[in-house]
Amino acid sequence: MLVGQPLYRVSDGVRSTHGQDGAIVLDIHQGQMFNLNPVGSRILELLESGLAEADIVETISREFSTSRDIVEKDVREFIGSLKEHKLVAER
Repeated sequence: MLVGQPLYRVSDGVRSTHGQDGAIVLDIHQGQMFNLNPVGSRILELLESGLAEADIVETISREFSTSRDIVEKDVREFIGSLKEHKLVAER
């Protein structure tokens, strides 16, 4: 596997709208809606743009002025939660 290669893609039935306060995510296949805080919203935007997990960690760490170690753990947990709810899938 190449470093920086995207591992996840947002599932086909997922629609999202992003704003200052976060995002609203709708899974049209399962009929579920989710609210994301601003950090979760940004992570989802970066996943939608095709960035790899390591690149997302770097971007979030820089944009939110937070330790890379903390961000790495949080991004991994957040992506795990997205996978659990079938909002993202592995490529």
